[in-house]
Amino acid sequence: MPGMIGIMFAESVSVAALAVVLVCAVVRPFRLPEAVFAVPAAAAVVAAGAIPLADVREEAARLGPVVGFLAAVLVLAKLCDDEGLFHACGTWMARWAGRRPGRLLGAVFALASVITAALSLDATVVLLTPVVFVTAGRMRVVPTPHLYAAAHLSNTASLLLPVSNLTNLLAFSASGLSFTRFALLMAGPWLAAIAVEYAVLRRFFAADLAGPAAADAADTGAAEPEPPELPLFALVTVACTLAGFAVASAAGIDPARAGAAGAAVPAVRALVRGRLAPRGLVRAASPAFLAFVLALGIVVRAVLDNGLGDVLGRALPDGTGLLPLLGAAALAALLANLINNLPAVLALVPLAAPAGPGAVLAVLIGVNIGPNLTYAGSLATLLWRRVARHHGHEVRLREYTVLGLLTVPAALLAAVLALWAGLAVLGP
Repeated sequence: MPGMIGIMFAESVSVAALAVVLVCAVVRPFRLPEAVFAVPAAAAVVAAGAIPLADVREEAARLGPVVGFLAAVLVLAKLCDDEGLFHACGTWMARWAGRRPGRLLGAVFALASVITAALSLDATVVLLTPVVFVTAGRMRVVPTPHLYAAAHLSNTASLLLPVSNLTNLLAFSASGLSFTRFALLMAGPWLAAIAVEYAVLRRFFAADLAGPAAADAADTGAAEPEPPELPLFALVTVACTLAGFAVASAAGIDPARAGAAGAAVPAVRALVRGRLAPRGLVRAASPAFLAFVLALGIVVRAVLDNGLGDVLGRALPDGTGLLPLLGAAALAALLANLINNLPAVLALVPLAAPAGPGAVLAVLIGVNIGPNLTYAGSLATLLWRRVARHHGHEVRLREYTVLGLLTVPAALLAAVLALWAGLAVLGP
């Protein structure tokens, strides 16, 4: 009986800790960083005996390289912004679109898809979304379709590369795939999901995208924006870093080393030129968020070891046929909207890994596309909402949810079909 009480106590503490972490990540009381709540929650589950210290060390060792990889990508994105990459993106969008909102949406889709894939969804949310908002304002077009495009693509377009999303890094480490094979298998789902998003948003916002933008007397005849200076150093750095990821993976070297090297080059350049202080470099790596990821991993491990793992193991379809892949993606999408996509991938990927890389990638499709259904589905969506509010744009819950209901099921189906076809052609 005492043993049963101890088990129930461990289960209760771990579930309560996860609930506190997720609620505080969504609400952010007093604007405090997520780590302020996640680190004590992790300490609580350890103190309660919900997870042994040996498992804590094991989880930290598993997540350590992923966290280092994430830090390098965040620093690289910030330094690219300092080099003028995102300013150039805004100018290019305005020149390409002219006064046609439909063309602006196409430009946002193109840039958000590439930036999310190459520099992670955080770059799209934090750095590109404000540029999209300012560009729409200068063109005097309704910003809503373009802001939603940035939000949806920060999730959907993060399917392509292991570096595109923290969830991808976690799945990549468990999949056993090389960097290039991961990209080849996910290229089809990436394109299919983006195509669905574009078709639905064009239809959903048809009235806002019809016709040219309004002009007034003050800007009639105004010259179009000057061509931006090409941020060649930033572009070359990103290209070399991505190539380094592929080479490192093929050579059996931890891709985090390639990420660190890719971030180190522009960082040293910025420090030598005095354009960035060491403190700014540390801030760019977002140490509080990195601590949050580690703490969240420990809390989720405690929840899994105390009952949730058995429940999910029974619910997760077995196999890599079309129906099991669809079931795995649907379960992952549902779980992402219930407990956020990061805990969902931490919970499901270890359970899917024994079935092979196809099952892991199906889970990844679910946790990346699924969060477009609700605000709480991913931290990126919550951050995007704050960015939109900062620019005076209030996101309407009904509109967001309806658009999610129209895009998420169709994008999930298209992406899983593409993954199934890719597995059939390329092999697991």
